[in-house]
Amino acid sequence: MPVIRPILLIVFSLTASGCTMPQSISVLGSFFPDWLFCSVAGLVLALLVRAVLIKLGQARALGPPVIVQPTLMLLFALLVWLIFF
Repeated sequence: MPVIRPILLIVFSLTASGCTMPQSISVLGSFFPDWLFCSVAGLVLALLVRAVLIKLGQARALGPPVIVQPTLMLLFALLVWLIFF
């Protein structure tokens, strides 16, 4: 039984160590959450993909834009999150 106490202490300290880095970025002294930058980047990238598809004449090839555009935005926002954060 005396071995269980140090193991629990190690487990609890490992779970608390994930809170060391703040999830915000300082922009000119104001702190903004990371997800805000990821969602803006996702929106910009989704609009760029839409513009390229319209330019190539393939805008309807993926399906209805009401479903495709938010899905592309979510995809790009999550990719930006994985790459940069």
